[in-house]
Amino acid sequence: MEGRSLSAVTFLLLALVNVKVVHGQRTRVGFYARTCPRAESIVRSTVQSHVKSDPTLAAGLLRMHFHDCFVQGCDGSVLIAGVGTERTAFANLGLRGYEVIDDAKTQLEAACPGIVSCADILALAARDSVFLSGGLNWQVPTGRRDGHISQASDVTNLPAPFDSLDVQKQKFASKRLNTQDLVTLVGGHTIGTTACKFFRYRLYNFTANGADSSINPLFLRQLRALCPQNGGDSNRVAFDKGSENRFDTSYFANLRNGRGVLQSDQALWNDPSTKLFVQGYLAFNGLLFKVEFAKSMVKMSNIELKTGTNGEIRKICSAFN
Repeated sequence: MEGRSLSAVTFLLLALVNVKVVHGQRTRVGFYARTCPRAESIVRSTVQSHVKSDPTLAAGLLRMHFHDCFVQGCDGSVLIAGVGTERTAFANLGLRGYEVIDDAKTQLEAACPGIVSCADILALAARDSVFLSGGLNWQVPTGRRDGHISQASDVTNLPAPFDSLDVQKQKFASKRLNTQDLVTLVGGHTIGTTACKFFRYRLYNFTANGADSSINPLFLRQLRALCPQNGGDSNRVAFDKGSENRFDTSYFANLRNGRGVLQSDQALWNDPSTKLFVQGYLAFNGLLFKVEFAKSMVKMSNIELKTGTNGEIRKICSAFN
């Protein structure tokens, strides 16, 4: 930027990470400072231990928090096991990392019984997963309570791989998240993988002429090798090949180069209203994206909160009290 040193810009951007709460919400940073002072360190050490053994769990925990917040708000409802729960819905069948949350909960119950909610554990674990993958370490407002409802039938408003950009915008707007939040949070696909069944339709008979023309021809051949036309539904493909465990901006570079795996991802580059943000994130060596991701995560983590006397503190994250 003209007239401003890079170090000054860096300082200003990093300062934004200190955004602590969303106005009007009742969570706050340091909610457990007196009642369970080791809460955040216990969650982080647990996540670190699991991610060290299996780096792919970082993306799983981040995705789980996203799926939790978009259904019934950020209340840990996605963690409930049993027939007909959110966990059993088709969109949630690929979620991973439940054992990490359960492990952290067991340790927290031993240290300070009945104090820390499963919803807060999940919010903290998502932040720690991003940090351990190379993202920033932002402050997470806590004080959520766990919800009493978990129904597979409610899992209808999650953004889907085949959604048009307009549909994506509507789904995010319904949660008071704007277009920049959409681009930023979908940028979480910089880590993780998806299954062939969610995008194979783009590779063969997308139109009368064959594949989706927005896919880079060389990338198309690579995807077809990984996802044959008949079979391989569960084969995993990285959203950000070559950097799937690293939180960076190469995911956005892939969109620019026609290498978006999901139709909903590639749409971010193909539409002017979202392309602007993608270009902006590519212009600052990843720092702007990381700062904005932290801000959007805080914003998302305050969707439809249950606090105070609304909800409960579960003893076990996979079951209501």
